[in-house]
Amino acid sequence: MTSDGRVARGERTRAAALDAAVALATEAGLHGLSLAQLADVLGVSKSGLFAHWRSKEALQLATVDRAAAQWQELIVHRALRAPQGVRRIWALHEARIDFYAARVLPGGCFFANTEFEYNARPGPVRDRLAEAFGQWNAFLERLVQEAVDLGELPADVDVPQLAYEIDALGTSAVMRSRLLDPDAAYRHARQGLLNRLRALCPDPTLLPEGP
Repeated sequence: MTSDGRVARGERTRAAALDAAVALATEAGLHGLSLAQLADVLGVSKSGLFAHWRSKEALQLATVDRAAAQWQELIVHRALRAPQGVRRIWALHEARIDFYAARVLPGGCFFANTEFEYNARPGPVRDRLAEAFGQWNAFLERLVQEAVDLGELPADVDVPQLAYEIDALGTSAVMRSRLLDPDAAYRHARQGLLNRLRALCPDPTLLPEGP
């Protein structure tokens, strides 16, 4: 029991530290994230964190994985509750915009920020980010293809292009919301995808009238 309790506490500490690391990376950058910096934020010893991650790079890689898991939990899983087709595409976009609007992360979006931060920094962290971006893009394309297969989007729709546009609307919304009117940024992002889907869908009643 004692051993199990220590393991459970250790896992809770690790999870809390990674949540803090994801949030911190959106403000101060992932490249600068270190065990010492995270220890200062958490008010714990660096040696305590060293038991979980033996290097700065190990911490950064774990932070990317935690950000991806958070994205799955708060955005993807919510969307998957909607019916397949255009309604699921719309639900995903809504969940993403809601995530940004709720300011779950203080710096906006972990992945939008790190995409710019690491586009010219080769190495394992960039490779892990590229893998996460590839999985996200593949997921978007899968949802679009499902809608095509169900007849809710035209058979000749350019699947990679539409997936690109969906992602671009979300990224633009979170980036603009940090410097300009956030309500307008989120409204335009919602309306932009809704207009696109309603124009393509043979049965536009599957989609809401407006955001």
